[in-house]
Amino acid sequence: MTGPAPIASFLDELRWRKLLHQTTAAEPLERHLQSSGRVGYCGFDPTRDSLTIGNFVPIMLLKHWQRAGHKPVILMGGGTGLIGDPSGKDQERTLLGKDEIRANVEGQKRIMERLIDMDPRHDNAAVIVDNADWLGPLGYIEVLRDVGKHFSINAMIQRDSVRERLHHREQGISYTEFSYMLLQAYDFLHLKRSMGCSVQIAGSDQYGNIVSGIDLIHRMLGHEESAFGITAPLLTRADGKKIGKTEQGAIWLSADRTSPYAFYQYWINVEDDDVVSFLRWFTFLPDERVAELEQKHAQAPHLREAQRELARQLTRAIHGESELTKVEAAAQALFGGDVRGLAEDMLRDVFADVPHTQHERALLESEGAALVDLLPSTSLASSKREARQFLESGAVLVNGEKVDVARRLTAADLLHGHTILLRRGKKLWHATRW
Repeated sequence: MTGPAPIASFLDELRWRKLLHQTTAAEPLERHLQSSGRVGYCGFDPTRDSLTIGNFVPIMLLKHWQRAGHKPVILMGGGTGLIGDPSGKDQERTLLGKDEIRANVEGQKRIMERLIDMDPRHDNAAVIVDNADWLGPLGYIEVLRDVGKHFSINAMIQRDSVRERLHHREQGISYTEFSYMLLQAYDFLHLKRSMGCSVQIAGSDQYGNIVSGIDLIHRMLGHEESAFGITAPLLTRADGKKIGKTEQGAIWLSADRTSPYAFYQYWINVEDDDVVSFLRWFTFLPDERVAELEQKHAQAPHLREAQRELARQLTRAIHGESELTKVEAAAQALFGGDVRGLAEDMLRDVFADVPHTQHERALLESEGAALVDLLPSTSLASSKREARQFLESGAVLVNGEKVDVARRLTAADLLHGHTILLRRGKKLWHATRW
């Protein structure tokens, strides 16, 4: 995937975008990152076979890392996923089976390969690793003897992820999840040894686990070894709710779960209070362009220019230029009412959430179905009298074309052989299936 022009400083880029929360050893880290080609990793938990827009934040961190001239390592938690990270969880996770974890890892890999540059011709091409490859062969005694002796129980129970669970006595924490930080720390140690990885990047809830990994590296390899942590804040909408959550569910990064059209519409409908922050967090637009959009939005928020640019940038990044072209054409068709040219899959996506009713196809035969009789069975009219009133005033459209009170629906009106779209006024749509 081709990215924007390189940036000069990873940390400075995160700062102005408000994506930097904490670092370890701030001054040594700044000096460390003055040399390009540093190796940094971020871990992903394979609890599902896809990723949501919330997961796009750490992906963006890795993309910024790569643009700054460094090498990203994407760690898939095929091993740690069998245990479950207690961070941010108020109760024990349900353990997933090995086959399910493997399938989830493969599903997430496909998304990563689309979103991050892995071209081996580039010196800082991203690579994907799976911690099942090194955690799986470890023996229990080996872990206790070589890793566990470097961890203090006193320190472990002070970690936020553990302390919060211990305060909720009815939930508590199992030895399994309590041990998670040993495994994540061992990941950092393994990547340091095998790839020269010196930085772990994660959300702020992982800070304690990062510190544990740095401590393990220093204890086992020596304090002269470079090891740092960088965290991003846990991002939410202005109202405090999670990003990418709707009444219909999560917004996914795969088209089979969230269609490109639904994805585009999510960003078009972002609240005014959120749009500037989202432009900083989720796009590569430079500071001056974001400031320009912020000013335009302040002057004319009803034009939604900032939301439109946000939707374009993200749909292009996740689904590609061709899908962006399709969804913008579909959005224009919906707004203008000219829906006859929509491809079948786009027709389905665009009208997935509008009211719809099922009708007998035989009604379209012979003289067809009188629209004045049909409208009361839809969401567009409550009675035949009201239907006649709307039709006489020219307020009703069939597949985007205005009709009169004498209009009858026939098989010739079917779009893709099964749907006729009715509209009343500018925004009220109803899909009839035949």
